[in-house]
Amino acid sequence: MSVKQTIEEIVEKHLPDQEHFIVEVQVIEGKGKPQVKILIDADKGISIDTCAFVSRQVGEEIEAKELLDAAYVLEVSSPGVDYPLSSRRQYQKNVGRSLKVTLTDGKEMEGELLAVESSVVKLKVKKKEKGKKATEEEVELPLEEIKKSIVLVSFK
Repeated sequence: MSVKQTIEEIVEKHLPDQEHFIVEVQVIEGKGKPQVKILIDADKGISIDTCAFVSRQVGEEIEAKELLDAAYVLEVSSPGVDYPLSSRRQYQKNVGRSLKVTLTDGKEMEGELLAVESSVVKLKVKKKEKGKKATEEEVELPLEEIKKSIVLVSFK
Protein backbone atom coordinates (compact mmCIF):
# COMPACT_ATOMS: atom_id res chain seq x y z
CA MET A 1 0.00 0.00 0.00
CA SER A 2 1.36 3.44 -0.91
CA VAL A 3 1.95 6.25 1.59
CA LYS A 4 -0.90 8.19 -0.01
CA GLN A 5 -3.35 5.29 0.42
CA THR A 6 -2.26 4.81 4.03
CA ILE A 7 -2.79 8.52 4.74
CA GLU A 8 -6.25 8.38 3.07
CA GLU A 9 -7.21 5.54 5.43
CA ILE A 10 -5.91 7.50 8.43
CA VAL A 11 -7.89 10.60 7.40
CA GLU A 12 -11.06 8.54 6.85
CA LYS A 13 -10.71 7.09 10.34
CA HIS A 14 -10.43 10.55 11.94
CA LEU A 15 -13.31 12.31 10.18
CA PRO A 16 -15.88 13.37 12.81
CA ASP A 17 -18.92 11.66 11.20
CA GLN A 18 -20.51 10.40 7.99
CA GLU A 19 -21.30 13.95 6.82
CA HIS A 20 -17.57 14.61 6.36
CA PHE A 21 -15.64 13.24 3.39
CA ILE A 22 -12.24 13.34 1.71
CA VAL A 23 -11.97 15.44 -1.45
CA GLU A 24 -8.28 14.83 -2.17
CA VAL A 25 -5.03 13.67 -0.55
CA GLN A 26 -1.69 14.62 -2.10
CA VAL A 27 1.78 13.59 -1.01
CA ILE A 28 4.30 15.85 -2.73
CA GLU A 29 7.96 14.94 -2.50
CA GLY A 30 10.66 16.99 -4.11
CA LYS A 31 13.00 19.73 -3.04
CA GLY A 32 12.71 20.60 0.61
CA LYS A 33 10.32 18.97 3.06
CA PRO A 34 7.69 16.56 1.79
CA GLN A 35 4.17 18.03 1.77
CA VAL A 36 0.97 16.24 2.71
CA LYS A 37 -2.06 18.18 1.48
CA ILE A 38 -5.47 16.98 2.58
CA LEU A 39 -8.75 18.49 1.40
CA ILE A 40 -11.87 17.55 3.35
CA ASP A 41 -15.45 18.74 3.10
CA ALA A 42 -18.86 18.10 4.63
CA ASP A 43 -22.40 17.95 3.33
CA LYS A 44 -23.35 21.07 5.32
CA GLY A 45 -20.01 22.90 5.24
CA ILE A 46 -16.87 22.48 7.28
CA SER A 47 -15.35 24.47 10.11
CA ILE A 48 -11.77 25.43 10.83
CA ASP A 49 -12.06 23.53 14.12
CA THR A 50 -12.76 20.32 12.21
CA CYS A 51 -9.74 20.91 9.97
CA ALA A 52 -7.56 21.53 13.03
CA PHE A 53 -8.86 18.39 14.76
CA VAL A 54 -8.23 16.20 11.71
CA SER A 55 -4.79 17.76 11.25
CA ARG A 56 -3.75 16.96 14.84
CA GLN A 57 -5.08 13.39 14.69
CA VAL A 58 -3.56 12.61 11.29
CA GLY A 59 -0.22 14.24 12.19
CA GLU A 60 0.05 12.16 15.37
CA GLU A 61 -0.69 8.94 13.52
CA ILE A 62 1.72 9.70 10.65
CA GLU A 63 4.47 10.22 13.21
CA ALA A 64 3.51 7.18 15.32
CA LYS A 65 3.62 4.95 12.22
CA GLU A 66 6.75 6.73 10.91
CA LEU A 67 5.25 7.01 7.42
CA LEU A 68 7.56 9.82 6.34
CA ASP A 69 11.30 9.68 6.94
CA ALA A 70 11.99 13.36 7.54
CA ALA A 71 10.17 16.45 8.70
CA TYR A 72 7.15 17.24 6.55
CA VAL A 73 4.50 19.92 6.05
CA LEU A 74 0.92 18.86 6.79
CA GLU A 75 -1.92 20.99 5.43
CA VAL A 76 -5.56 20.14 6.12
CA SER A 77 -8.18 22.45 4.62
CA SER A 78 -11.45 22.61 2.78
CA PRO A 79 -11.48 23.07 -0.99
CA GLY A 80 -11.76 26.75 -1.86
CA VAL A 81 -14.69 28.17 -3.74
CA ASP A 82 -12.61 28.11 -6.93
CA TYR A 83 -11.62 24.45 -6.49
CA PRO A 84 -13.24 22.21 -9.15
CA LEU A 85 -15.93 19.79 -8.02
CA SER A 86 -14.62 16.24 -8.19
CA SER A 87 -17.24 13.88 -6.74
CA ARG A 88 -20.97 13.23 -6.90
CA ARG A 89 -21.12 14.20 -3.23
CA GLN A 90 -19.69 17.65 -3.96
CA TYR A 91 -22.19 18.14 -6.78
CA GLN A 92 -25.02 17.07 -4.45
CA LYS A 93 -23.89 19.61 -1.86
CA ASN A 94 -24.10 22.38 -4.47
CA VAL A 95 -27.57 21.72 -5.91
CA GLY A 96 -29.30 25.08 -6.44
CA ARG A 97 -26.06 26.96 -7.09
CA SER A 98 -24.71 28.21 -10.41
CA LEU A 99 -21.87 26.28 -12.05
CA LYS A 100 -19.47 26.89 -14.89
CA VAL A 101 -18.91 23.54 -16.57
CA THR A 102 -16.17 22.68 -19.05
CA LEU A 103 -16.80 19.50 -21.04
CA THR A 104 -14.13 17.13 -22.32
CA ASP A 105 -14.73 18.44 -25.85
CA GLY A 106 -13.84 21.98 -24.69
CA LYS A 107 -17.40 23.34 -24.75
CA GLU A 108 -18.32 25.53 -21.75
CA MET A 109 -21.70 26.31 -20.26
CA GLU A 110 -23.12 28.01 -17.19
CA GLY A 111 -26.30 27.13 -15.40
CA GLU A 112 -28.06 26.30 -12.17
CA LEU A 113 -27.39 22.81 -10.85
CA LEU A 114 -30.83 21.21 -10.55
CA ALA A 115 -30.07 17.60 -9.65
CA VAL A 116 -27.41 14.92 -9.44
CA GLU A 117 -28.21 11.36 -10.47
CA SER A 118 -26.07 8.25 -10.62
CA SER A 119 -24.17 9.20 -13.77
CA VAL A 120 -25.49 12.63 -14.85
CA VAL A 121 -25.98 16.14 -13.55
CA LYS A 122 -28.91 18.31 -14.62
CA LEU A 123 -28.35 22.00 -15.31
CA LYS A 124 -30.81 24.75 -16.13
CA VAL A 125 -29.09 26.85 -18.80
CA LYS A 126 -30.16 29.98 -20.65
CA LYS A 127 -30.26 29.74 -24.43
CA LYS A 128 -30.01 32.98 -26.37
CA GLU A 129 -30.80 33.06 -30.05
CA LYS A 130 -30.28 36.13 -32.17
CA GLY A 131 -33.32 38.38 -32.18
CA LYS A 132 -35.25 36.22 -29.73
CA LYS A 133 -35.81 36.36 -26.00
CA ALA A 134 -33.57 34.07 -23.95
CA THR A 135 -35.15 30.79 -22.95
CA GLU A 136 -34.21 28.33 -20.23
CA GLU A 137 -33.80 24.64 -20.81
CA GLU A 138 -32.78 21.65 -18.77
CA VAL A 139 -29.61 19.88 -19.93
CA GLU A 140 -28.32 16.50 -18.75
CA LEU A 141 -24.55 16.14 -18.70
CA PRO A 142 -22.90 12.73 -18.16
CA LEU A 143 -20.34 12.98 -15.36
CA GLU A 144 -17.68 11.29 -17.49
CA GLU A 145 -17.99 14.09 -20.08
CA ILE A 146 -17.34 16.82 -17.51
CA LYS A 147 -13.72 17.94 -17.44
CA LYS A 148 -14.15 20.65 -14.80
CA SER A 149 -16.97 22.29 -12.82
CA ILE A 150 -16.60 25.39 -10.68
CA VAL A 151 -19.23 26.97 -8.45
CA LEU A 152 -19.95 30.56 -9.52
CA VAL A 153 -20.14 32.92 -6.58
CA SER A 154 -22.77 35.64 -6.68
CA PHE A 155 -22.54 38.78 -4.55
CA LYS A 156 -26.11 39.94 -5.26
